[in-house]
Amino acid sequence: MKLRLICVGKISEAYLREGIEEYVSRIQRYLPLTTVELKEEKGGGRKADPRYLREKEAERLIERIPPAAFTIVLDERGKSLGSEDFSALLGRHMVQGTPEITVVVGGPYGLSETVRQRGDLLLSLSAMTFTHQMARLIVLEQLYRGLTILRNEPYHNR
Repeated sequence: MKLRLICVGKISEAYLREGIEEYVSRIQRYLPLTTVELKEEKGGGRKADPRYLREKEAERLIERIPPAAFTIVLDERGKSLGSEDFSALLGRHMVQGTPEITVVVGGPYGLSETVRQRGDLLLSLSAMTFTHQMARLIVLEQLYRGLTILRNEPYHNR
């Protein structure tokens, strides 16, 4: 199985880049991981219409989601899973022969309904709100944690 992370926006903070690079490196010990970083949509200056920006980003996001991929869309209104449940989800897809899991992280204005509907799972990382840059780091850490749980490695202190 392969993993793909599709994100809107670049990482601006060095500490987040370092953390992301660390978890990407760790995950790649278990599964191939591809990261696709799309530019944030610009337009409208100070009076930008968030709905318009989300729709323009959605067009580019949808193009990048492989048709056969099980797609997890991060969304504040999504389902909340504990780390062990998330790990079990990864394990089920590995056993079922799912060719790829794609995780979608939106930009600063979130995601359009079109992208939400494309998701096979809407997943909430927390009831709290995180920046899209932090959400990328958090989901990578949870992917890594999930893989270590599957292998009964000590990272996840049960």
